[in-house]
Amino acid sequence: MKSLSNDEELDAIRRRKLEELKYQAAQQQVAEGQQKEFENQKYQVMRKILSQEGRQRLENIRIVKPQFAEQIELQLIQLFQSGKLRGAIPLPDSAFKKLLEQISSSDRKKEFNIKK
Repeated sequence: MKSLSNDEELDAIRRRKLEELKYQAAQQQVAEGQQKEFENQKYQVMRKILSQEGRQRLENIRIVKPQFAEQIELQLIQLFQSGKLRGAIPLPDSAFKKLLEQISSSDRKKEFNIKK
């Protein structure tokens, strides 16, 4: 068996590393494409659920509390898909405010303090 020179070994290692990097870049591109598609679908559903004022309110919330805004979106989508959002769709801003109050108050109920 013929042994490879150091240069040949380095070239082989470089080629493998380059292939790995290309594969990782392709995987990342696919993941980004899927994320964009998910965001686009979510955006379209939110356009159905909320009025323009409601969407603006949600964006204002997102600026201050991005995770809370994401939670609200997911809850609204679940309510919409399960048929529990009764009344006018898209939700008027006043109905969205009431829903936000319900979500906020249910989150506060989950909090508890331990006193010694």
